[in-house]
Amino acid sequence: MHNIDLNINPTLARKILTGFIRTEITRHGFQRAVLGVSGGIDSTLCLYLAAEALGPENVLALRLPYKTSSKESLEHAQIAIDATGVPSKTIDITPMVEPLFEQFPDMDPLRRGNVMARQRMIIWYDQSEVFDALPLGTGNKTEILLGYSTIYGDSAYALNPNGDLYKTQIRQLAAAMGVPQVIIDKPPSADLWAGQTDEGELGFTYEEVDKLLYLLVDRRYTAEECVAAGFKRPFVEGVIERVRRNHFKRIMPPIAKVSNRTVGYDFLYLRDWGT
Repeated sequence: MHNIDLNINPTLARKILTGFIRTEITRHGFQRAVLGVSGGIDSTLCLYLAAEALGPENVLALRLPYKTSSKESLEHAQIAIDATGVPSKTIDITPMVEPLFEQFPDMDPLRRGNVMARQRMIIWYDQSEVFDALPLGTGNKTEILLGYSTIYGDSAYALNPNGDLYKTQIRQLAAAMGVPQVIIDKPPSADLWAGQTDEGELGFTYEEVDKLLYLLVDRRYTAEECVAAGFKRPFVEGVIERVRRNHFKRIMPPIAKVSNRTVGYDFLYLRDWGT
């Protein structure tokens, strides 16, 4: 397989992403940010970036456990909160989602996980109003491309500093910023049900899919070129299909065009209005 270099310059990435957070938050008249902190590497890195960009006092971290959430996730989230010195709240979503689960006792783990993700989104946005802040997204480029998220759940946010970094690059930057090794090393999990892991659910590792996505997206390789580079054809075709199938999660909902100036097609840029 060809050598695929996903190494980043952590110092430069850190400067770009903290600047991005500061610029985008203040551009809209805000000074603060709010985000959910799960104890995983993505939300922890985002927390570190936001605290550095805005000052710890201007970042609110939310721990939003369900009754089956792992004790380890809560502990790791608290480690990150303590390390950054940001204010935090812990809000149990169990009494909020259980009435719906009781209405549908046959609800499978995927449906239940989606409900929990969307309930957390409701709390992020509610607390953003209380804290006078904008919600930050924490999903990485790998998840966004694969559609490994809940639409209007963890994919709902005002801005996302992590979204152009593959998972392996998230790990690089997290290490450079001093994220605790216990968080960097643990298996990635959305913690939506007991024993759930990202890679177990996806059926492949982040390390291997990151390399393939880099060729497909960043280098614009064809499927045949990826196979020639050493990837197995079923893997290549499966990933391409997943990226295609989940495109709707990455865009604003399409609007039927009936005029000359349609939002999202012809009316695109705020700069046209003097900003």
